[in-house]
Amino acid sequence: MSDKVKRVVVTGGWGFIGSRFILSVLQNTDYHVRVIDSKTYAADPSRVLQGLSVKDLFRLEHLTMDINDVKRVNLRGADYVVNFAAESHVDNSIKDGKPFVRSNIEGVFNLLECARQTNELKKFIQISTDEVYGDMYDLRGRQSADESFSLRPSSYYSASKASADLLVQSAARTFGVPYIITRSCNNFGPGQDKEKFLPTLFNAIAEGKEVPVYGDGLQSREWIHVDDNAQIILELMLSAATDETYNIGSGYHYKNIEIVNFVAELLEKDVKYKHVADRLGHDKAYRLNNSKVEGFLGERVYQTLEGYLKDEVRAH
Repeated sequence: MSDKVKRVVVTGGWGFIGSRFILSVLQNTDYHVRVIDSKTYAADPSRVLQGLSVKDLFRLEHLTMDINDVKRVNLRGADYVVNFAAESHVDNSIKDGKPFVRSNIEGVFNLLECARQTNELKKFIQISTDEVYGDMYDLRGRQSADESFSLRPSSYYSASKASADLLVQSAARTFGVPYIITRSCNNFGPGQDKEKFLPTLFNAIAEGKEVPVYGDGLQSREWIHVDDNAQIILELMLSAATDETYNIGSGYHYKNIEIVNFVAELLEKDVKYKHVADRLGHDKAYRLNNSKVEGFLGERVYQTLEGYLKDEVRAH
């Protein structure tokens, strides 16, 4: 009987989604977790550490390291590698795309080079985004993107994530690296970076500051609670599925201006709109077809954005 420690290596684990995934692993399985994170501005270890028991802490280790510097030895003993590490702020990619190429393309390449030399690895999980499918508004219809939909990225961010997806698929075909790619919609939940849309919006309205609105504010996004997303990723990781891509969405779509007005109503505040020039290459709509993952794992009820925002207002 093997006494091998079961281990998941999570890159970018101190980030918003990665941290909730780590909590899900430690609270729902007996796996040990090795976090690899370069601790950029988006990293916050307290997201994980504050939610753990002392017993769970003994199953957690971490390395402060950029994924471009990862060596084969850093993945030793890993049953699974789950890559959340990425530069993810679209506006930043418009100002300077180089960090996105380095992290999201070169970094993933380096991880794959290490992973293909890790004999015990069961699966490499690449965390992608619905943005790789591009703007559904361009199609002038209600079409949604399934996993076979063409990749039509609009920004350096989404192009770098699409490139990473293709690197993963090529590593599987050429070197036999087993993989899962997940493409999720916008996430919301506790501990999100202050620069992101919801925290920025919430704080601006609460403090009576101007709320920047891109263009007409009619951009449509699908939103899922980060814990729902993390749970699905965990289930896919532990499942028998390999060499597959799965969209992860809730089916809940909102226009940006609708969210602004809803938060203002909850806070009982007037909104000071500041209409700004639309983002270069701004996608107007994302729509995912989630039937594949629901057909595999089963349908479920997702937490709503409205309910979360109401809870946030009550908590404050």
